[in-house]
Amino acid sequence: MALFKRRTAGKPGEWYYCLKHGTVEEGPECRAADRFGPYATREEAAHAMETARERNLEWETDPRWHEKSGEKGPGESA
Repeated sequence: MALFKRRTAGKPGEWYYCLKHGTVEEGPECRAADRFGPYATREEAAHAMETARERNLEWETDPRWHEKSGEKGPGESA
């Protein structure tokens, strides 16, 4: 008996952006490693790459993630 049941069909109203195909899909059609989501709307899923770029820029410019006078940032070992 499997510990986890593989979900083959998505739920109506769950939207994903497939990184492999560059398309929006309702319910998970492609494997998890190849998609962003779930999103509440098709529109949000369609803008997934833009949202990711904006978030990456925010994180890259966040001073809490940069070393200050020799201190290590979050997630870095001493």
